[in-house]
Amino acid sequence: MLNRLKAVLADFFQQADLVLLGLCCASTLYGIVLIFSATRYMNSNRRVLVQTAALLLGICVYIGVSMVDFEVLIKKWKWILLFNVGFIGLLLTPLGVSDNTGNTAWLKFPFLPVSIGPAEVVKITYTLLLAYQLAWLLEEKRDLRSFSSAIQAAGHALCLIGYYFLISGDMGNGLVFFFIFLAMSFAAGFALRWFVLLLGGAGAAIAGVLLLDLVPSSMNYMLERFRVLFDHGYDPRGAGWQQNRSLLAIGSGGVFGQGLLNGTQTQSDYSASLPARHTDLVFSVCGEELGLLGCLVIMVLLTAIIIRVLLVARNAQTLFQSLVCVGVAAMLIFQTVVNIGMCLFVMPVIGITLPFFSYGGSSVVTLFMAMGVVSSIKRYTTSVRRYGRLVR
Repeated sequence: MLNRLKAVLADFFQQADLVLLGLCCASTLYGIVLIFSATRYMNSNRRVLVQTAALLLGICVYIGVSMVDFEVLIKKWKWILLFNVGFIGLLLTPLGVSDNTGNTAWLKFPFLPVSIGPAEVVKITYTLLLAYQLAWLLEEKRDLRSFSSAIQAAGHALCLIGYYFLISGDMGNGLVFFFIFLAMSFAAGFALRWFVLLLGGAGAAIAGVLLLDLVPSSMNYMLERFRVLFDHGYDPRGAGWQQNRSLLAIGSGGVFGQGLLNGTQTQSDYSASLPARHTDLVFSVCGEELGLLGCLVIMVLLTAIIIRVLLVARNAQTLFQSLVCVGVAAMLIFQTVVNIGMCLFVMPVIGITLPFFSYGGSSVVTLFMAMGVVSSIKRYTTSVRRYGRLVR
């Protein structure tokens, strides 16, 4: 058993993507420092300990997932599809819990110290399934311009997105799923007319719902979050409070910041002074205490991770592997742009966290799992180039 473990670790260090692992660890450690500062007013280190434990578990998950051959695993696509449907469906059971907006997007298992967002896990399995489907359409049908090919791929994505949104009410992660689909379909080579038709149809549907006043009262808060983007003075103590405070925190930090553990709003005992400071607005904490330079470090680290994933996509041996990496990169790009945009008051607040930096144990572990999938593809590529086949 011990010799087997040594062999697995030796194979990991020889062929897995250690650079990607290092970038992910550096980002998470930076995030833990920011979370420590952001939660000092709570007089508890619980969140720091959870995030640290998630980092250690994430590294183990990264190593384990790097050893999986997804070319073989994806052959069980029917079971993966059933898992996606079933895992999201658990939100309808007593395990499903709601957040402060009323969205039921979390699962609370009695034997786990943290809640789990099923969307975080399903993003990975959904990306695998969509990559397999797109590769099959291209390799078997050899036609991505036909209506039948477009409707098959779009049907898969839209059905999952609709299913998830109807159950959870979580628009943020629904948009992540949608962006992953757009990026992967574009990379696969779908005709541009289908993107125009899809986006145009979605825009027309949204406009129709708004004009006919068909938005349920329970979702009015979403409209308020979009309205405040175009009028920063609208409802400053309500819909605009979170982003106004975020912008104030970032602006007060200047170039060098007020100093770690010294941010005026970050260290305030009044929780609403900078709401969600260790989750959605952790970038604002960085801006206030470490300034523009600290924020640039965050952006450089995340950009480096995304570039690394895309490099693996470019060098991948199969279309399926390449599309998986594109999907993972799309997930990171969307979450990074939207979260930072939220903090800068140019994007609506839709509950998107900053990858690796925001607090969330299950989020960190699943991010490392996603990066492990990329590392597995890198390992596959290295093995094929070196030996002409995958060495197991």
